[in-house]
Amino acid sequence: MRKFTLLLWCFTIFMKRNSVFNLQGNNEFEKMAIEIFQFQAKNNLVYKEFLTHLNIDIESIDKVDEIPFLPIQFFKSHNVVSSEEAVQRLFLSSGTTGNEQSKHFVTDLSIYKESFTKGFEHFYGAIEDYTVLALLPSYLERDGSSLIYMVNDFIQKSKNEKSGFYLNNLDELAKNLVDLDNNVKVLLIGVSFALLDLLEKHKFQLKNTIVMETGGMKGRRKELIREELHQILREGFGVENIHSEYGMTELLSQAYSKGNGIFKCPPWMKILTRDTEDALTVLPEGKSGGINIIDLANVNSCSFIATQDLGKTFLNGTFEVLGRFDNSDIRGCNLMVMS
Repeated sequence: MRKFTLLLWCFTIFMKRNSVFNLQGNNEFEKMAIEIFQFQAKNNLVYKEFLTHLNIDIESIDKVDEIPFLPIQFFKSHNVVSSEEAVQRLFLSSGTTGNEQSKHFVTDLSIYKESFTKGFEHFYGAIEDYTVLALLPSYLERDGSSLIYMVNDFIQKSKNEKSGFYLNNLDELAKNLVDLDNNVKVLLIGVSFALLDLLEKHKFQLKNTIVMETGGMKGRRKELIREELHQILREGFGVENIHSEYGMTELLSQAYSKGNGIFKCPPWMKILTRDTEDALTVLPEGKSGGINIIDLANVNSCSFIATQDLGKTFLNGTFEVLGRFDNSDIRGCNLMVMS
């Protein structure tokens, strides 16, 4: 076994066994984030070259706020990996805009499974306690969706035989939703346009169902602002709050909102906002800017990603997604040209 591979294997085992998924407080998060940064800055060739172009002295970085974030576009143009291990799964973005798809090469699926399982449990309890009804047609109709992989695992862990994916059988979904809501805890997770399609045919008064939207119309409907979308969904399903899941192909972790579009991260994930004019400047809470994500589960790719989303963070660690950058390229991408 090559020295690099052995070091990676040892580091990955260390990360998994020494509690990335059991961090207690900000101090432990900061310590682990710096350790993972130092590792990826030396072993992830794409990230390493990006930092070189920024003239970053990686040994001098000792605070999370000082870490440079890799623009998310590099997941489209490069293989962003910190591992020479065999790829167990390739996840692909939807590419609905006609652009090149993002590619996330996952070398250890057990990390992904542990992340999404413990992430859900952190906010909602054991997935085994839910019947999972999935309305995700745009994701089912293509290959390589990390969301489908996660939800399929949830369905397999569910104890109800009616858990499953629903594509064009909206009447069956509606009937099951009403029947199950009276007896068990239900998670209805769906892409926004499909939930609206369901409500055009059926109306509900649900009591024991979590309605969770994954965002986006995927070109099937006119985009709506969150407040308008959630109002329609609340009225149509007869629920007090619409929950949301915030994740992406490039991440192995998810944040969740239990209402009003305010998201919380699991303890191994953190959101910062950056100045839209200076990508290396971190903004204080309450200021709108580009969303930077720290996902410590991304140990084998890159844990520090500058997204194309706009948002703001709050003092209690929650955050809000406000929209997308108008331009397709985040500032900082032109700092690096690689073959």
